[in-house]
Amino acid sequence: MQSFTVRSPGHCLRRQCCGLKVSRRASPPVLQVRHNSSTSSSPPKKRTWLRLTVVSLGAAGLGAYFRTHQDAQNSQLNPLSFAHYRLVSRDPVSSTNSIFTLEPSSPANNQETYELAWQTGIWSVMFKQPQLQIGRDYTPLPPLDEGVEEGGHEIPDSLRFLIRRDPHGEVSRYLHSLQVGANIEIRGPQVECEISPEVNNVLFIAGGTGIAPALQAIHVLLRKPAGEEKPKIHILWANRKREDCLGGKSDTLADKSAKSTWWPFGNRDKAGPATAPEPTSSSSTEQGAIVRELQKLKAQYPGQITVDYFVDEESSFISPKEITTFTESAQPSTAEKRMIIVSGPEGFINYMAGNKVWAHGYQLQGTVGGVIQQLGLKDWTIWKL
Repeated sequence: MQSFTVRSPGHCLRRQCCGLKVSRRASPPVLQVRHNSSTSSSPPKKRTWLRLTVVSLGAAGLGAYFRTHQDAQNSQLNPLSFAHYRLVSRDPVSSTNSIFTLEPSSPANNQETYELAWQTGIWSVMFKQPQLQIGRDYTPLPPLDEGVEEGGHEIPDSLRFLIRRDPHGEVSRYLHSLQVGANIEIRGPQVECEISPEVNNVLFIAGGTGIAPALQAIHVLLRKPAGEEKPKIHILWANRKREDCLGGKSDTLADKSAKSTWWPFGNRDKAGPATAPEPTSSSSTEQGAIVRELQKLKAQYPGQITVDYFVDEESSFISPKEITTFTESAQPSTAEKRMIIVSGPEGFINYMAGNKVWAHGYQLQGTVGGVIQQLGLKDWTIWKL
């Protein structure tokens, strides 16, 4: 087996890649043919062995060709081997983020695989960087209007991903260097967080591209049959720049006083202005792609989705007050469960909920720490992505 390195934020792991098995074939034996001066041809037995050797080598070559050709056509998504997809489009969201749309390279029926993952909870797939033999997990965005693009074109079995160009990330740099039509190998799905049918209230704390799992949570939570009380989700979305959430306006915040930030390269603990600066005029009239999706979902599920935006360059940061405002408003019930899900860069997760831990080759949740641990919340399930 050929090994490859799995990279996710802040950790590396060696795994065996089932789809990258390399078989090593021994060199064929050398046939020594002695020429007899009394005859002009080889003995019949030796001619037979020579023909068998040629036929065997030819059959082995054809078999290797057909196996490679068959593997290149494999577009059935599964968690054991890499499936071949094609990059359909790469649409910029900001100067660093883009939405990638992929479709199977060959006809495949992946809808059932997708649907089973959606019914379970938040899930991801692994992208392979073939030159360095490393992988990185990315979270698919929910489908747009049952697989129809904003341009109106039907893309069967397509998947969309919000991917940031990380100058230090080998996989993200590789993906952003690809041209439309390029082949991309992915493997999955991998369920990252189960959301049980009993969950009725979710507080999702997202940093940067961590908004993608939040959109997944909306898709999972609000599609289930509603009981007497409709499920609700409140999202606290933090970004470093306004361009990443262009046009986003908070639903519940009245005071955006500057708070301490999770960003480790600067002290932002100083008191800020009474209110955060208003977005520029262009931000008020334009909306980024992810903000538009959130607005459409809020219109589709009125009263069930609320979003508050925080932007470092506008001196607005998530504080304990924004968390407790939602948790205290959620009335406890014995018939429902409540979750707080944190997603984003490793430093963001550590600041909000504490570190994950490694044990026996697996990454585990670890104890709850950070801001959430200080709040002493009860009857809330905390999950770090």
